[in-house]
Amino acid sequence: MTDYDRIARAIAYLEANVSAQPQLDDVARHVHLSPFHFQRLFTRWAGTTPKRFLQVLTLELGKQLLQQDRSLLDVSDKLGLSSSSRLHDHFVQIEAVTPGEFRSQGAGLAITYGVAESPFGLLFAARTPRGICRCAFIDDKDAIDDQLASLQTAWPLASYRRDNAVASDLAGLITALPDKAPKPPLPLHISGTNFQLAVWRALLQIPSGTAVSYGDIAAQVGSPKAVRAVGTAVGANPVALLIPCHRVIQQSGALGGYRWGLTRKVAIQAWERL
Repeated sequence: MTDYDRIARAIAYLEANVSAQPQLDDVARHVHLSPFHFQRLFTRWAGTTPKRFLQVLTLELGKQLLQQDRSLLDVSDKLGLSSSSRLHDHFVQIEAVTPGEFRSQGAGLAITYGVAESPFGLLFAARTPRGICRCAFIDDKDAIDDQLASLQTAWPLASYRRDNAVASDLAGLITALPDKAPKPPLPLHISGTNFQLAVWRALLQIPSGTAVSYGDIAAQVGSPKAVRAVGTAVGANPVALLIPCHRVIQQSGALGGYRWGLTRKVAIQAWERL
């Protein structure tokens, strides 16, 4: 049996036995390898661990079951999970939403959005009754539709209303403050994986006018080797300025990337040092 055959057989076994939640030893035995060698082989070929692959399969089956209006307890039982809290963990860690949020898809949620000029270009902002859910710089008004589509993907059943005062008020509040930090903190209504939320919380601790490296953030969240993952989490920040991802630079001192453009990143950093 070739390595490819073993991996194909392992994947088929995992897909057929999701509800049994097979352990590493079970799958390794099925392809006639030791757990240690199977873990290394699977990770090399599939690009992820067997455990993570099973979690994704579990999540996808969980989505199908939730769409059938089953209870969380029933879905957890069908998936072979010990409790509904484990189902919750699967959704939050992989999809960055809770099972309830996935099921509701924003039903009953009112989102107000708008666009306004700011010192750093057009600002798109959106809020729910719980807080700001999006703050993004856009280069032209055509990008409004892209931002709205992104929100609608996250909350397809929510209602949407345009009111440019949302963005205008936010832009004014951000730029009027002498220390460039909203006080009191603006409430946010955002979701992310556990790791993303940890990174975003670390970003909130960076003082205005200063900069830290991706490695510094990785160390702060307790994962010093996860520099690349930190960069991905920083890039996924949904609220510009409020969560100051512009204050993160490379270890060498180079600016690194910025979701809304390096020129804008330089301008914001210079403004904060005034």
